[in-house]
Amino acid sequence: MRITRAKRVIIPLAGVAAVALALTGCTGDAPASSTGTSAAGCEDYADYGTFTGSPTVNIYGTIVDVEADQLNQSWADFEKCTGITIKYEGSQEFETQINVRAQGGNPPDLAIFPQPGLLAKMVDGGYIKAPAKSVEDNVDKNWSADWKKYGTVDGTFYAAPLMASVKGYIWYSPAFFKDNGYTIPTTLDELTSLTAKIAADGKVKPWCAGFSSGEASGWPGTDWIEDTVLRQSGTQVYDDWTTNKVKFTDPQITKAFDYVGSILKNPAYVNGGFGDVTSINSTTFQDAGLPILQDQCAMMHQASFYEAQWPEGTTVSPDGDVYGFLMPPAKAGDPQAVTGGGEMVGAFKTSDEITAVQTYLSSALWANNRVSIGGVISANKGLDPNNAKSPLAVDSIKILQDPNTTFRFDASDLMPAAVGSNSFWKGIVNWINGDDTQTVTTFIQSTWPQ
Repeated sequence: MRITRAKRVIIPLAGVAAVALALTGCTGDAPASSTGTSAAGCEDYADYGTFTGSPTVNIYGTIVDVEADQLNQSWADFEKCTGITIKYEGSQEFETQINVRAQGGNPPDLAIFPQPGLLAKMVDGGYIKAPAKSVEDNVDKNWSADWKKYGTVDGTFYAAPLMASVKGYIWYSPAFFKDNGYTIPTTLDELTSLTAKIAADGKVKPWCAGFSSGEASGWPGTDWIEDTVLRQSGTQVYDDWTTNKVKFTDPQITKAFDYVGSILKNPAYVNGGFGDVTSINSTTFQDAGLPILQDQCAMMHQASFYEAQWPEGTTVSPDGDVYGFLMPPAKAGDPQAVTGGGEMVGAFKTSDEITAVQTYLSSALWANNRVSIGGVISANKGLDPNNAKSPLAVDSIKILQDPNTTFRFDASDLMPAAVGSNSFWKGIVNWINGDDTQTVTTFIQSTWPQ
């Protein structure tokens, strides 16, 4: 279980300098190899060290199914070269179970937090360990100050960003749009007009949607609301909403609910391929977009990571089977602002092998390895956009890396967990089931911690 540390005193001076440079530039104080050399094919992993006894690092997160398989693939070479075994467990009940496990004294070594608010709750409970310097060095080098902030609680850095997503994409079939003369809308009003036109044409329902996601059901709906708030009311209102300066019952927020409701709660507009309005709650977000491939619905709102959900062989490109355009601004000429999400990797325990894994996951090397597999993107500035597997992923990476992009993290993920990963999700489910906007926003606001 213990790392075999280098006997650096016997390494020639030139070799010591080379190793020191590599540690400073790549992994900070990451554990070093016992020999200063590496096996063939393991050169990229030399700075993480070689471990004896096959130590295991447990990681817990929300990533499941195909994306979990891809996650395991992303660190296979790291495991082979370092001797560390990474055991990943994905669960759609993560938001609940991470609390149970932490309070019960059975936390994982590392957890992949999809919400900064939930991470902050774990930090406040005294469960999260500050990472090694090598992790923070990687974040300072590879991420913007805003992204580092999402893993920082009360001024102390705790968790490095992992993957990222650009939210607010509207997936569609380019061929279906072309065959029917539909064009990409440039404003929210044009999106409304397009929706009405598709419904009037009567060939398909304009939209398909699915909010089911286990105990996290409802989050796809909160994404809709957040994108709309940012576009209708701007960044200041959006930021103030995440800190409760602007209430859920504020007209600027209820306006967004009503706009989204004009689409999703209209039986003439949803739910292509699935059923009536309430079928949105019984349809998984993974399945929600699939009717687009059968021309059973025209559009589906979902983030860039939905690319991983399309069946194998689906071409994602402007002239392929499916593609996505960003939800348009409220008015023509308004700046294009985007919401997005991501994960932060926090440690419940400390050890050399945990440090090595956490350092690797914060590196540009891991970002390039994972994105090359497909289906995800990252805001890591060391990521080569050309490693992405589709034009949409390339565009999404460029959006995240563009210093002129107005980017806001998913609002519900920034809110306290009692709201962001609880009442907001439940409120959206009730809203789709028939509750009105005033009832739902009043309920969510009542749960904000005092």
